[in-house]
Amino acid sequence: MLYVFNVVLPVFALILIGYVCGRTGKLGESASIELNRFVVWLALPAQLFNFAANSGWQTLWQPGFIAAFFFSCLIVFIAVLVISYCKSKDLAAASFHGLSASYSNTGYMGIPLCALALGQEGMAPAIISTFIVFVMFALVTVLIEIDILSHKKHHEILFSVLKSLCANPLLVAPVAGLLWASSGQTLYEPIAQVITFLAAAATPCALVSIGLFLLQKSKASASQTWGISIAKLVFQPLVAWLIAGPILNLPTLWLNAIVILSALPTGTGPFMLAQYYKADSSVISRVVLITTIGSLLTLSLFLWWNAGV
Repeated sequence: MLYVFNVVLPVFALILIGYVCGRTGKLGESASIELNRFVVWLALPAQLFNFAANSGWQTLWQPGFIAAFFFSCLIVFIAVLVISYCKSKDLAAASFHGLSASYSNTGYMGIPLCALALGQEGMAPAIISTFIVFVMFALVTVLIEIDILSHKKHHEILFSVLKSLCANPLLVAPVAGLLWASSGQTLYEPIAQVITFLAAAATPCALVSIGLFLLQKSKASASQTWGISIAKLVFQPLVAWLIAGPILNLPTLWLNAIVILSALPTGTGPFMLAQYYKADSSVISRVVLITTIGSLLTLSLFLWWNAGV
């Protein structure tokens, strides 16, 4: 349990730092907006590019694990989206809720946690899962664009969606990184260093920004926030285990990895996407906080149970 706590604590601490700095006036009302702009347009794209550019295709091609993790994300995403849409009739908001329930914090928490729990072999599933959440990210972007442009003709919607996808730095960056990795070339060292510096700022700035955002008056209902959080921490790992274990019969290492990665808290990606589209982020920010705290219990229980099996 100690190493789970050691991974979760920095996430919660950075959110708390943002909240305290906002509450005491050390960071002003505009700080959250400006931090978000920095993360969306510079830091997070650099992190995504860096991550993709340093991953090899051979390591990433694991069809069974890819199918299990992707469908577990997709099933939870669709379930929450449908329930949310039936209540609100707002496709964009429902898409954000679905993404919040299925978007694991694989990059910041998944990689170190899998390495600690499963050894170096656990790095591969953590890296693969990070690319899968990028796919979910792209899917939600398409749905949001369709909702925004619903009044236009079909070909205009298609063109606008493609244009938006190509202009979104959070989608372009990992694709560019994969293309660069395929070229086999090495980045010019000073440029690589600049990207590394920016990438290192992405996670702390995003989490501090969430802490600042929590100061704002919330429009989110408690039942909605807790429902999404339970779907993330309980429903998604159960679905992932069912697909990876009884259905696909994956090896033990990959089965354990997929449960750990599915039980991770919601990452900051949905929050950043909501900020990019200037949408209400109150539900997402609270889901990130609740799942980050709750994952300390759920992950610890799974790791304790797994160690005793």
